[in-house]
Amino acid sequence: MQPSPSGHDPYNGLTRAEPTLPSSAYWDVEAYQRDLDAIWYKSWLLVCREAELAQPLAFRTFRIGTQEIVALRDETGALRAFHNTCRHRGSQLCQESEGRLKARLITCPYHAWSYSLRGDLVRVPSKSLPEGFDKAEHPLYRVALSVWRGFVFVNLAEDAGGSAETAFDPASGDLSNWPLETLVSGHALRKVMNCNWKIFWENFNECLHCPGVHKDLSRLVPIYGRGLMGRHDDPEWAHHADNDAPEFSGGLRAGAETWSQDGHAHGPVFTDLTPAERAAGQTYATSLPSMFVVGHVDYVRTVRLAPLGPEQTELTAEWLFSPEALADPAADIDNIVAFGRQVLEEDAAICEVNQKGLRSMRHKAGVLMPEEYDLHRFHNWVRERHVTHSPKP
Repeated sequence: MQPSPSGHDPYNGLTRAEPTLPSSAYWDVEAYQRDLDAIWYKSWLLVCREAELAQPLAFRTFRIGTQEIVALRDETGALRAFHNTCRHRGSQLCQESEGRLKARLITCPYHAWSYSLRGDLVRVPSKSLPEGFDKAEHPLYRVALSVWRGFVFVNLAEDAGGSAETAFDPASGDLSNWPLETLVSGHALRKVMNCNWKIFWENFNECLHCPGVHKDLSRLVPIYGRGLMGRHDDPEWAHHADNDAPEFSGGLRAGAETWSQDGHAHGPVFTDLTPAERAAGQTYATSLPSMFVVGHVDYVRTVRLAPLGPEQTELTAEWLFSPEALADPAADIDNIVAFGRQVLEEDAAICEVNQKGLRSMRHKAGVLMPEEYDLHRFHNWVRERHVTHSPKP
């Protein structure tokens, strides 16, 4: 989520103290199930990049809450997704996390019911079929799939509407000048964080923690060192409206080009970026609840979240580069990756610290400070989805 000034006063801060979600929302088993039902099972979720399913018959499996999904590319080149469940007695179909199917069929390892890659039941090895049994009535459970600029999303809702593109936060940055479709993965980080998924998003949506938690990042992005995300987060912003120094305007420190240990770009700079996009140093696009993507001048970073339980979340980060950058032995990719990993490790560690304190029987809810306006917006986003999902009396 990005700052979204409104009305006549562009100051972003809250004008009164607002309560957080109740503390139990971050550890209670029933609250977690409500999150799955109202949010994770009804939203467009990032599962992988299209390049990971490049060849016909390629497949990958993914777990979303308690649901296991298989995504594949069929023999015609179309991408499809299904619940990884046989219609016979519910057996798991694909047992590996990724691979290539041996034939143009998905065959259950238990009783050998076979399905076409479109999901149609085509073979039942029973000696005879019951009277009235129609194979057409027993296809795989199809899952809605949508591709956004080389990223594959699924939506578990049976009546899924819209597309992956429409699910992005309207306040997200515009990444149309980044060549997302042609980029190649240069590094991946997978980490299990011992915190609720909402804790991570809350941390993402404020920079009050930046001076204390992200000392190197705060030096690279000076406004972060002031505990702010953007110019209009400062109640005194008007006094500095004409000051373009990065501690007031945002952007990187003088002389820096990108997020890296030394602040320098380490590969070809994307040619279609505007001067403003280069000067900003980072452009965020967010698709709740599962991912955000950040455009830098020489690479793109993605972060994907998947809930594992009330107090566990899997984080998968990828650093995407142009093929030329990865082929250039002089490109110091490690300089970029090391900095990004450091920031994510710092975030994960402090999110776990946050999680550990939430079970106090005295702490029913927290309170938001003015700079945490985007947490308030995130909390309202969560509340609205719970209300929409609640059964009508």
